[in-house]
Parts: sequence; C-alpha cells; structure tokens
Amino acid sequence: MRRARWRNFDFVLLGVTLLAIGYGIAVINSATLASAEIRQGLLDNVVVRQALYALLGLGLMMLAAIIDYRLWGGVAHFIYILALILLLLVLAAGHIYGGAQRWFDLRLFPLQPSELAKVLLIVAMARFMADHEMGQLRNLLLSMALVIPPLVLIYLQPAFSMALVLAVIWLGMAFMAGMRFLHLGLLGLAGALSIPAILSSLEDYMRERIVAFLNPGLDPLGAGFNINQALIAVGSGGWWGQGYGSGIQSQLQFLRVRHTDFIFSVIGEELGFVGAMILFLLLTIIILRTLRAGRLAGDLFGRLIACGVATVILFQSFVNIAVNLGLLPVTGVPLPFVSYGGSSLVTLLIAQGLVQSAVMRRKKIEF
Repeated sequence: MRRARWRNFDFVLLGVTLLAIGYGIAVINSATLASAEIRQGLLDNVVVRQALYALLGLGLMMLAAIIDYRLWGGVAHFIYILALILLLLVLAAGHIYGGAQRWFDLRLFPLQPSELAKVLLIVAMARFMADHEMGQLRNLLLSMALVIPPLVLIYLQPAFSMALVLAVIWLGMAFMAGMRFLHLGLLGLAGALSIPAILSSLEDYMRERIVAFLNPGLDPLGAGFNINQALIAVGSGGWWGQGYGSGIQSQLQFLRVRHTDFIFSVIGEELGFVGAMILFLLLTIIILRTLRAGRLAGDLFGRLIACGVATVILFQSFVNIAVNLGLLPVTGVPLPFVSYGGSSLVTLLIAQGLVQSAVMRRKKIEF
C-alpha cells in the first residue's frame, strides 16, 4: 500500500469505534459483575471474550481496508451465493438454542451466519444497484427478488428481527441508489396490506411479545417482565445514574439478558442520562463518519456499501434503544459495538473495513 492511501484512512472513525467498543466492554463487565452465572461458569470470561472478539474484528477490519473494495464487486455473485449457502447450512446443521437454529457451534467462536450474511449481502446488493438504474420499477423489483431468498431463510431460523434488519438495509440502499418516491409509496402500501399475513405467520413467542408490548401489565411475570424491568432500570438512573456496578435491577438480576439485548438499560440505570448521551454521541459520530465515507467514495458501488453499513448501525441502534425504552416490542437486535456477541461485533468491524477501503481509494490519481 502506498502511504498516500493511508493518509485517507479515517482515523476519527476508528478512534470513535474503539471508544464505543471500550464503553461496551466496561458496561458488559458491570452487567455481569455480580451474576450467579459467572460463579456457575455459564458466563465465565465474557469480558475477556468480548475483548478477544474486538481484537479479531479489528484485525479483519484492517485486512478489509487494505484490500481494494472494488475487487469484491467483481465477485459479487459468488459472495451472494456464499451468503445463501451459509444460511442454508445453519438451517440444516445449525446449533439449536432457545428454540431457534441460528448458530454454528465452533467451540471457541460461535458463529451466527445471519450476521456475516448481512455484510456479504450489502456488497452483493451494492454491486447490483450500482449496475442497474433503481429509478426503473423493473430493476427495483429485481433487486427485491435478490434480497427475498436470504430474508426468508433468516426468517425460518426463526429470526424475524434480523430479517427486518435485512429488509431495511435493502430499502436504505435502494433509496440511496435512486428509488423513486412513487415506488417507495407503492412498497409502503404493499407492506401495510401484508401486515395481517405477517402477523398470522409469526411464532407464538413473537405474538406474545407484541401483546406484552401493547399491554405490559397483562403478563408481568412472563412476556411483560423484561419490558417492565427495563423501564424501571432506565427510569431509576436519573441524570448521573446509581453508579458503575451499583444498579439494583442489573446487579440483583431482575434485568435479564442485561449484557446483550438490555445493555442500554444497564447504561441508563448505572450511568444515567449523561451516560446514555455519551453513547448517543459515539454512535452518531460513527454513523456520520460512515456517511461521510460514502460521500467521498469514488464510485456508486463504494457509496452504496457505506450507505448499507450506516443503515445497519442506525437501524439496530434505534431498535435496541427503543426496545429498552418500551417503544417497540422486545427483539433480539444487539446494540452495535456495545452488546456482547462475537458475530455481531466482528462482522460490524469487517463492514467498517469495507468503508475504510472505499474512503482510502477516493482519489483516482495520487502522488
């Protein structure tokens, strides 16, 4: 690599990402500080594992940044097929946990293929949309036809929230690629008309979560428990929080899955409004720097990759925080760079490497 390329590397994006990861590791440590699960070995070394996942992800991010992102565009069809193969394999031989078949048990590193597929599909969709005029309905429908098979495979795991994330990624990229407002309106109308069919196809636990969201007091010890405890945790934090490692809901384990889905509630309870605002600031800078990379990218392919990555971070952040605040039904969408989870963290960092590769090569001629 020539030195001129590294002068274009976005060190601000890298630095803020490292701060967000460090913030997440600190909160994960607090969330599991007094857990009985640690003493029983069920959550042993989660902080160390998250740090190792971060190191692995950072290494892969640098590798992705070094490789010219345009090379991936030349093999986009193989990347798309690879994503489908991974999603098919997990349905056939994936590890079943909690009634869902979403992981490969690799012993040292449990892999969630839908997370990796998310990044692979961003590349594949970016290549297709860069080569086809998205203002034409025919091309828009073709791009939709590409995203439907992986979306269905993810939904069958079942992972409705992840399928929804993929659908939003497609929508954001298609809009950036030139989708017409008329077509957007037609899709919105079709989506609204399909809601009854979607609701009827949901698993029982998914419907229970929706009912609990609409009426948290209906089943306070069952489906509504997590919502109620999260609201208590966030509401008790005040301006400055109860102190690091001193949250009642988190330390006494009233708040379940507090190191993953409900980690924002731990932040709200222990670090308060100020701690939540620090998190918002970090995520906002990451999203804005990712969009900046897309604006500076030398071609539409690079811009669409950056758009897809920014959409992932923005949408997942919104959904996770909204769930913790009781504004959306409970889902399993992790908080980017903060929630515990190797597949999510590593794949997000790989995606950032693609963004860095695009911004590093924004000039055609360098001296």
